Amino acid sequence: MLITLCIVLFLDGLDVSMIGVALPSIGAELDMSTSTLQWLVGGYVLGYGGLLLLGGRTADLLGRRKVFLIALAVFAVASLIGGLVSDPTLLIVTRFIKGLAAAFTAPTGLSIIATTFAEGKARNKALSIYTVFGAGGYSMGLLFGGLMTGVGWRWTFLLPVPIAVAALISAFVLIPRDGKAEEGGHDLLGALLSTSGMLLLVYTVVTAPEVGWASARTVVSFIAVVALFAAFVVTEQRVAHPLVRLGILRKVSLVRASLAIIAVAGSYFSWQFIVTLYLQDTLGWSPLKLAMALLPVGILVVASAFFSDKLIDRFGTGPVIAVTMSVMAVGYLLFLRIDTAPDYLTVLLPAVLLIGIGWVGFPAINVQATSGIDDEEQGLAAGVLQTSMQVGAAVVLAVTTAIVTSGAAHGTSPQQMLDTYRPGLEFAAGVTVLGALVALTVFWPRKRVTDAPVVEEEKVLQTV
Repeated sequence: MLITLCIVLFLDGLDVSMIGVALPSIGAELDMSTSTLQWLVGGYVLGYGGLLLLGGRTADLLGRRKVFLIALAVFAVASLIGGLVSDPTLLIVTRFIKGLAAAFTAPTGLSIIATTFAEGKARNKALSIYTVFGAGGYSMGLLFGGLMTGVGWRWTFLLPVPIAVAALISAFVLIPRDGKAEEGGHDLLGALLSTSGMLLLVYTVVTAPEVGWASARTVVSFIAVVALFAAFVVTEQRVAHPLVRLGILRKVSLVRASLAIIAVAGSYFSWQFIVTLYLQDTLGWSPLKLAMALLPVGILVVASAFFSDKLIDRFGTGPVIAVTMSVMAVGYLLFLRIDTAPDYLTVLLPAVLLIGIGWVGFPAINVQATSGIDDEEQGLAAGVLQTSMQVGAAVVLAVTTAIVTSGAAHGTSPQQMLDTYRPGLEFAAGVTVLGALVALTVFWPRKRVTDAPVVEEEKVLQTV
């Protein structure tokens, strides 16, 4: 059962990054601009993040097995359709639908594990394996994307189809049937308000460079975003069965994990987006060459499956998160040395290795988020964490795209294109540096003063 759940999460991550390698080929064949191409990534992660909270809650209410099977079937069908259409709008729609399906499979799978394995070493081991497969999907998607794009970009859509079908059959057999479902209802209005707010936020950020940040359209859009999120909060406080029980946000461990995962995923998605366009479109790298260059990230993530749980048991989630995020930040800063003829061994490889080490802390973030959460709210906690990751990544990517678009050079020489992309790379690095500083402040254990009572007693005696 665990292997089946891991494969499905691997597909979710694979689908985000695999399409990244194919973006230049898709853009050339379908005549899509940079700002439009980002919706192939952003549309998926927004669909993913927009309904994750509803996905986790639905699993708690209707039954985890039932929800998982239906969502996985939708994912397979949408993948097939995406590989057949040629209209850019329809292509983006299929990506959005696949994201919606993943919004139900990811938190459901996590909640199945959390309610099957006892809290402690057993759950930490299972969650480590599960989340490593998810991170491995993000990183290994580069390799699969390079291989599939070499055959034809449509295969990046078609590859998940047989895997999803096989996983669907396996899940039908192996996942135990649901017991008595939790009583309650669905907060469809809350889901509509939150998803609309996130979509409008990303759309506003992406289009602002074209229409102007101070234009009436941009200002009105931002006001509408604030209004939608305010309406969402009011709705959650008044409905009988809220999409998000706002009290869960008082769980400090969940909030900390959510902030960490935004920095990790947001910076990585943005970095991969820019690197793919620059190395392939500008420097003429083949998809396979790009995939092999970035492969060490995937290797490190997959290898961490054998020791990440031991790191958590030995040092705790806090130090693991703080150290790996700091190492990741150094990797992005080193990558800023890139020029128009980058040497792989001295410039690219050291940065790629350090960025890969950053993903080693991904399981620790998930353990941190679900620690101390009651079984009946494991789906909700998983949804909050994954929503933070996907929506945060989409917003950071949108801002990165806006920065690149705003400073676009008038020429197409390698140096001019590098000057265009560099502010986006610097922004992605800045997100990780900020995340690392916060992680070191929040997660690093503080020394406990155990002899305080003795010191106070000595002061009292001296005073007497």
